[in-house]
Amino acid sequence: MTLYFELHPRLQQDCIFIGRFELCRLLMMNDRHYPWFILVPEIPDIRECYQLAKPQRDLLIEESCYLAENLAWLYHADKMNIAAIGNLVPQLHLHHIVRYQIDNAWPAPVWGFAAASPYTEQQISTQLTLLRSALKHCQFDVPNL
Repeated sequence: MTLYFELHPRLQQDCIFIGRFELCRLLMMNDRHYPWFILVPEIPDIRECYQLAKPQRDLLIEESCYLAENLAWLYHADKMNIAAIGNLVPQLHLHHIVRYQIDNAWPAPVWGFAAASPYTEQQISTQLTLLRSALKHCQFDVPNL
């Protein structure tokens, strides 16, 4: 058991740090095929939602719903896919993927459909500008860890 929170190496490798909510770190999957964001509760050694204390579970649901609602509005989603799979990355994390009926993977899951296509620096900057306008409860001024 670790005494402090460490982000799983796979999430560090595949994602761009965006900011923090009260409980969760907000990441953006570095794949421009889909607006794809991940919430990671900053609690050490947690693999499942039920391992969180009830106030933390409640806060996770609040942050997830807040994120999903704002992403759906911001990106004009046809559907929000929210999932906590964790087979490759056992650390508790919730995927929030904006889906469109016209996206290449629709209606199938996005996992394994196509190789990731990383964002350019300009695209990352554009995404950050959009997110800052929509996510008022997110702290964006934290350095990339």
